[in-house]
Amino acid sequence: MQVIVAPHAGACYGVNRALDIVNSCADDGKGPVYTLGPLIHNPQVVDELRSRGVEVAGSPEDVEPRARLVIRSHGVPPAVVEHARDRGCEVIDATCPHVAKVHRAVERMTADGRLCIVVGDVGHPEVEGILGHAGPGTLALTSAEDLPDELPDRVGIVVQTTQAPAVLARIVDAVSKRVSDLEVADTICLATQERQAAAAELASQVDVMVVIGGRNSGNTRRLHEICSASCPRSFHIEREDELVPDWFEGMGKVGITAGASTPQQRIDAVLYRIEEMTG
Repeated sequence: MQVIVAPHAGACYGVNRALDIVNSCADDGKGPVYTLGPLIHNPQVVDELRSRGVEVAGSPEDVEPRARLVIRSHGVPPAVVEHARDRGCEVIDATCPHVAKVHRAVERMTADGRLCIVVGDVGHPEVEGILGHAGPGTLALTSAEDLPDELPDRVGIVVQTTQAPAVLARIVDAVSKRVSDLEVADTICLATQERQAAAAELASQVDVMVVIGGRNSGNTRRLHEICSASCPRSFHIEREDELVPDWFEGMGKVGITAGASTPQQRIDAVLYRIEEMTG
């Protein structure tokens, strides 16, 4: 049996950058370290960080005075950072630079007097952070059917960095037919597009597809959806111990991909386990 790992899979630049920042804080011995919410959407990585003394805080109120509070790669509304500093926290910003680009775009569009639409998963931390940088009335949605009946003439559209391009395209097409002045900032991260394209291509060539990543990771769930469209035997797992031998019985080719919050060591562990199970 041949096992193939997608050429673009696993932790992206923003995730690796956030991990480097937190690991550096954990190593320097300068006092308590917290992340505001899970640093990334990967429970195993969060558990590993906790074992090194990095705690997860639900809000600035959960952080002890003068401790360091790391803003995760998804970003947060500016008001959250201000509140943390008011409480005496040392705020360390690990927001992904690509996410920060969305913040700047939505701030500029709002200042320009546009109604902003954020194409993204409603309630996702990245989307909540974007909304915090936008003006009142900003909409968040993932379907053109969710657009309001009335739209002003001047509209701006930004997009969650891990969204599928097809979702953005459908909403842009629907809005462009209804307004006279539309500005679109395609802020989908290149790494996301590369992972999705590589996963789709590999899934069309294999008998089984394994997608690795947190079940709370939106971009990993999208990878699983993309793979399932071409390869019905596609399985989403978080850990190597979730693998089932029957998945690979009689199969000729197995593909592996992983979400943007999945470090290389987790991919290696799954690859090793598959090879161990199949001999």
